[in-house]
Amino acid sequence: MKHMLLVAALAISFPMFAHAETLQFPSEEPIAEVSIPHSWGPKETETGIDATSPDSAIYFSIDIADDATMDKTVDNAVDFLVKNGVTIDAKSKHEFPDTTLNGMKLGHLEWDGTDKDGPVHVQLAFAQPSEHKMLVITYWGSTEDEAKHDDAVSGIISSLKPIND
Repeated sequence: MKHMLLVAALAISFPMFAHAETLQFPSEEPIAEVSIPHSWGPKETETGIDATSPDSAIYFSIDIADDATMDKTVDNAVDFLVKNGVTIDAKSKHEFPDTTLNGMKLGHLEWDGTDKDGPVHVQLAFAQPSEHKMLVITYWGSTEDEAKHDDAVSGIISSLKPIND
C-alpha cells in the first residue's frame, strides 16, 4: 500500500510523467522528434506537427523548412495567426539571444497581441536540426491561461531533438 501511495504521489507531483506521444517528423524522412501530451491532440501536418492544449488556450506547431522554403514557412505561420484573428503588437517585439537546445542552435522572438478571447503571447522560434533544415516553432497562448500550461510547454520544448542519421 505504501508503494502504491508513493507511486501516486510521484505521478501527481511530476506532470511530465503524464502520457505523451513522441512524434518523429516528417514521417517519411524524420529529421526531428518531440513528445507532446496525448491530451493536446498532436498530429502531423503537411509541413510538420501541431497540437492544442485541451482547453484551447495554447496552440503549438513545428514546421520544417529548408534554405529554399524558410521565408514561405515563416509567412505561412504568420498568415495562420492572422487568419485565426491574432493581432500582434509590433512594438512589443522582444528578441532573445541565440541559445542551444539539445544540440540545435535556437533563436527566439516574442510579441504581445490579442485574439477574440483577449490578450495573448505569440512566439516564433527557430531551431536548426541540420545544416540545411530549420524548425519553425509557433506558439500562441492566452496570457490568462498560459501559466497553467507552463510545465507542458516546457516539456514539449525540452523534448525537441534532432534525429541524426
